[in-house]
Amino acid sequence: MKQYDVVIIGAGAAGLFCAAQLGQAGKSVVVLDNGKKIGRKILMSGGGFCNFTNLEVTPNHYLCQNRHFVKSALSRYTNWDFISLVAGYGISYHEKELGQLFCDESSQQIVDLLQKECAKGKVDIQLRQAVDLIQKVENSYQIQTNGEIYQTEHLVIATGGLSMSGLGASPFGYKVAEQFDIPVVPVRASLVPFTWKESDKPFAALSGISLPISVTNRNKTFSNQMLFTHRGLSGPAILQISNYWDMGETVEIDLLPTESIVDILAELRQSSPKLQLKTVLSRYLPKKLVELWIEQQMLKDQVIAQLSKNDLQFLEQFIHHWHFLPNGTEGYRTAEVTMGGVDTDHISSKTMEAKNVQGLYFIGEVLDVTGWLGGYNFQWAWSSAYACAQGILEK
Repeated sequence: MKQYDVVIIGAGAAGLFCAAQLGQAGKSVVVLDNGKKIGRKILMSGGGFCNFTNLEVTPNHYLCQNRHFVKSALSRYTNWDFISLVAGYGISYHEKELGQLFCDESSQQIVDLLQKECAKGKVDIQLRQAVDLIQKVENSYQIQTNGEIYQTEHLVIATGGLSMSGLGASPFGYKVAEQFDIPVVPVRASLVPFTWKESDKPFAALSGISLPISVTNRNKTFSNQMLFTHRGLSGPAILQISNYWDMGETVEIDLLPTESIVDILAELRQSSPKLQLKTVLSRYLPKKLVELWIEQQMLKDQVIAQLSKNDLQFLEQFIHHWHFLPNGTEGYRTAEVTMGGVDTDHISSKTMEAKNVQGLYFIGEVLDVTGWLGGYNFQWAWSSAYACAQGILEK
């Protein structure tokens, strides 16, 4: 049996960052993970460039049943703290849009940073360690893996959610919570593309085409790019609204959010009345989209001078108020994160320790905390990991 001050299960962003903080403070720490390498999800993130935080981080960028839960951790380890750490390692980065910060070279730089931080603290990282059993024996925990038993007074669960299932994601963390009678808020895929209903499948021919849109449901509006895919709609605006979408709900899409099609046509009917509607629309929207509308007889091409008042009203609705009913989402296979998770009402917002189970902690995505697209989920990993480490060190 191996004895450690802290055992952390999960060698992702939150687990490694927590381990580094504790190790550098003098605690003996082991990180257990069932994978072949550390930081697998980090390597995949941001198209391989890791959107590691955002220039503007507030509690309003997070969804949680207890909306106050994130405030303490986010205020104690901020985006600027992590930016300073990145800069200290000489990692060059850039703002892509909306405050999103990406590595200039590779996501591997963030993994290397975490590995070096752990090495400074002499953290023991054990890979290919499938945890078979966790038992609480008096004031300590025994963790049995394939070939070893670890004992500790502080057990940290940093196993993430169910998103990116191809990287070995599992419900392990939720099962640990349930083992110790901690409720789990029902989980679902989030920051995830929508899929077509059968009647919308002609749009699959537009796969690869993107355009700036505004998308709204009863809760929120997001303005950004939308991407047509073979299976449905994706792109940043769609991923963002998926956080707030419920099955069976329609979203409203404005395909020309910075212009008014009625105003455009009114002006052109004075200056160029013989233009075809298809020609006008193709100046402002992807040509293939306009052609598809006409082929599918959703729109009738005609000389714009002949457009009636009813035609103009129809076009205004058709382009600025597309009511799209998703068939569903692409699920965990392509989801950026998991919504739901360990119920934060049962977790200390200051230390991440279970309120009724001494020495048991939950950090990162395994908790019922979901950030917007744009580096917010990584920032939650850093902040919750730091809060947990401080909580352990203060004991």
